[in-house]
Amino acid sequence: MGLRKIITYLFLFLVVVAGLLLVFRNTSPFGSKNTSFSIQQEKEITRIELSNNKTKLTIADEGDKWLLNGQKETRKSSISFIIRLLYELEIKSPVSQEVFKDEISDKGIEPVRVRVYEKRRLINDFFVYKTRSNAYGNIMKKKTGSKPFIVHVPGHDGDIGSAFTLNELYWQPYTIFNLLPSEISSIRAENPDSSDSFTINHRKNIVELTDNKSELTGFDTVLVRRYISYFTYIPFESWALELSNDMKNEILSKTPTFRISVLTFSGHSINLSLWEKMNDDGSIDTDRIYGKVDDKEQIFIARYFDLDPILKKREYFFKKYPENSPAK
Repeated sequence: MGLRKIITYLFLFLVVVAGLLLVFRNTSPFGSKNTSFSIQQEKEITRIELSNNKTKLTIADEGDKWLLNGQKETRKSSISFIIRLLYELEIKSPVSQEVFKDEISDKGIEPVRVRVYEKRRLINDFFVYKTRSNAYGNIMKKKTGSKPFIVHVPGHDGDIGSAFTLNELYWQPYTIFNLLPSEISSIRAENPDSSDSFTINHRKNIVELTDNKSELTGFDTVLVRRYISYFTYIPFESWALELSNDMKNEILSKTPTFRISVLTFSGHSINLSLWEKMNDDGSIDTDRIYGKVDDKEQIFIARYFDLDPILKKREYFFKKYPENSPAK
């Protein structure tokens, strides 16, 4: 056999091997096209699109902040979390077709499609099937017809599937009040179980304190102004998305433990209602409480630590003059 024929056969052999490698890489469960869920570190994520058959949601980097659907400012921690996930996603284990059928197909779980962009260039595209069948809250596929996998982030044992949500509330700041003192016209605080309700009227350099019937005197104006300043930032911890409709209705049917209403000079009102949160054993949760703002349907969970600055009784404003305190 001549040298030329040997070279020709060797070349054909290499072509066949390369072709087989390419085929198996693209069709094997562990081929790159079926398993490349993470973004390469050198890529810059500037836009993320989440969608299903009914809804589409976009979060995009607009330079100084990320915007939700081009309009609403997003919660910084939600953005940093999903970006971390997108860079660090790794396959935990493959999922058999039988398990996928039992846990996903038979239960009618619709996937969330995730598209990740660097500027206008699509740099990743995959499907997330959110499920409670594993600790990571998801089964993922690169395409609807490709091999399914449980995907996780090493070092993070929590549910990463929850980050791929089409609920706009998740992406918005977890903020109850975000008002400068100069914006606040009045504050009304009510404790339905006591006579400690009060109203603060605020205009220019004047503050008034009333018991919701008549004006009070002898209060410390410094404490009143300090109280008004607390409304600059009052956050909550999370949305109570796990509540069933029956549980929501049960909470809303009860008289709130506290009510706080703030009116701005522009005429906008924010009305906060709070209800005691119960532990699984039936005891009252002393660390957290349920809350709802009147312009949003969803109930949230707040920590007393964050709310304590604004959950005051009238006597708080008379600390320097206890003999004049109406609580006496």
